[in-house]
Amino acid sequence: MLRRNLIRFLIVLTGLAASMPIASARVEININKGNVEPLPIAVTDFIASGDLGQRITDVIAADLKRSGLFAPVNKQAFIEKISNPDQPPRFEDWKVINAQALVTGRVTQEGDGRLRAEFRLWDTFGGQQLTGQQFFTQPENWRRVAHIIADAIYENLTGEKGYFDTRIVYVAESGPKTARKRQLAIMDQDGFNARALTNGNDIVLTPRFSPSRQEITYMSFEGNQPRVYLLQLETGQREVVGNFPGMTFSPRFSPDGQKVIMSLQQEGNSNIYTMDLRSRTTTRLTSTAAIDTSPSYAPDGAQVVFESDRGGRPQLYVMGADGSNQRRISFGDGSYSTPVWSPRGDLIAFTKQSGGKFSIGVMKPDGSGERILTTGFHNEGPTWAPNGRVLMFFRQAAGAGGPQIYSIDLSGYNEQLVQTKGFASDPAWSPLLE
Repeated sequence: MLRRNLIRFLIVLTGLAASMPIASARVEININKGNVEPLPIAVTDFIASGDLGQRITDVIAADLKRSGLFAPVNKQAFIEKISNPDQPPRFEDWKVINAQALVTGRVTQEGDGRLRAEFRLWDTFGGQQLTGQQFFTQPENWRRVAHIIADAIYENLTGEKGYFDTRIVYVAESGPKTARKRQLAIMDQDGFNARALTNGNDIVLTPRFSPSRQEITYMSFEGNQPRVYLLQLETGQREVVGNFPGMTFSPRFSPDGQKVIMSLQQEGNSNIYTMDLRSRTTTRLTSTAAIDTSPSYAPDGAQVVFESDRGGRPQLYVMGADGSNQRRISFGDGSYSTPVWSPRGDLIAFTKQSGGKFSIGVMKPDGSGERILTTGFHNEGPTWAPNGRVLMFFRQAAGAGGPQIYSIDLSGYNEQLVQTKGFASDPAWSPLLE
């Protein structure tokens, strides 16, 4: 269910804040300093009937901890028991356990059956409320409310948009390596609420989210014919993107969601095309005897980064959105592939193969400032969080196992496994839900 159906009310609870003393400096995190020391934060169980308040706060704390920027304080250390979240906490009790920020709240059920969730974020050392908001939703959406609250906390303390109220579309893999079943699947960014989108009868690859609609594009070998499809997530409606004589692959949406850019293979080489989803007209952007693939738009839609072996081995190139001014940007040792432009526009993520290993790295759009974030036996397929601060990718370990999804932030320090029921590959991060 989309955020607009959540009936979200961003009401800042200012009455109490106005009565609180104003500190000279507020608690905050500078996430531009590289490896940041996690901020100690206390997330108290929301006041609620049953265990719903605890479940919501557990999700909030897990989101914040997973970001690597926050260190939730163990509840066993809490001195004050919050009984009325509308009242100021005893700040001294929280300073003693070094909780630099504090989250309190409650969950109640309205007469019409909806849940009302409200929270307050406190600066314990400054002795002031930083923000307070409330949300109304159906009971089954309680996890989404927790993610939205975590986003609000993240944004208030870092100055950057959060990324917790998002989903990941990916390829769920099961069965032996020689007869692997691959289904299109979707889950929340923390691995919960996973469900299959296809039946697994046909191979599926490279799913990608639309930036403007709850829609994905992906490649499928249905009927042994490799084609690119569009799938509406809300209705399940599916359609083929064009009917080309050769193989189409590596589809990705334009920033406005009105086009799909992809590779079309013919006579041993592949070139990059765009298709206007309204008129279904195609435009060819590259014309070489090489393999040009994996195109990705800059967030302003003015440029495209792609992979090409026109120089003898796969490297990264950038061109105008009309195919003009094609130029190589990667010059390090090894091969470069699967480039993805950051939503912030400042970096391009990529896979690099060198020395028998695969790395996930980033570089600036002009090719400068290359940094490797993680290296392994087989890492591949980076995808950006909507705030451009975190990447997901998949890793195939050596041996008989299967691929798994990991996340890592731009510092390269906070690498974490994303829990899935089985093997998983080709992740693609959604925009923030609406």
